Amino acid sequence: MPKEPDAGGAGPDDKAARALARLRRKAATCRECPLGERATQTVWGEGLPHARWMFVGEQPGDREDREGHPFIGPAGKLLAQALDELGWPREGIYVTNAVKHFKFEWRGKIRKHKTPAQLEIIACHHWLESEIATVRPEVAVALGGTAARALMGRAVKVMSERGHWLQREDGLPVLVTLHPAALLRGDPAQREAAVRAWVADLRKAQRGPGRSKPAT
Repeated sequence: MPKEPDAGGAGPDDKAARALARLRRKAATCRECPLGERATQTVWGEGLPHARWMFVGEQPGDREDREGHPFIGPAGKLLAQALDELGWPREGIYVTNAVKHFKFEWRGKIRKHKTPAQLEIIACHHWLESEIATVRPEVAVALGGTAARALMGRAVKVMSERGHWLQREDGLPVLVTLHPAALLRGDPAQREAAVRAWVADLRKAQRGPGRSKPAT
């Protein structure tokens, strides 16, 4: 059913898009933790302004930091492949990260990912909550422990909770699974089976809590 425009003539998607754009501009100069000083830029979320599904990762990687878009590196390619296998257009979801700046350490001339500290996750938390409040997804997918912690406000044991539905205090259901980068770092001999299990987790998110068939 088409969404009705508001009194000013703009539909909900238009209002959400403008709100997200304002948040993006504000976050671009964020220095609430030291990461903003070292990173190339803030990497804001992207996708439908009122997407049904929100995917939350940990933080941008090296390529995301340089180009300014989330999930475009190797982990993003694996996510795109999984979505394609599920017939789930990436254009129909919203993707973002719990932390908006790339945390890294130099190893020679290479910038290597470094896991964000709890204080850095806390400093960035209001940006994620603003995205959730604006997009108003029906389902969130936590890709990894940092994302799960940011969404739930507590530590989550990903390996024991993966594939399970949790619920936030605001009622938003959260499906916990691995970050695709974890699959790429794993044993190559076991990667195919690990990816299959991960896609099965994503299929649960596609269906939604309590559904036996994919949501449309």
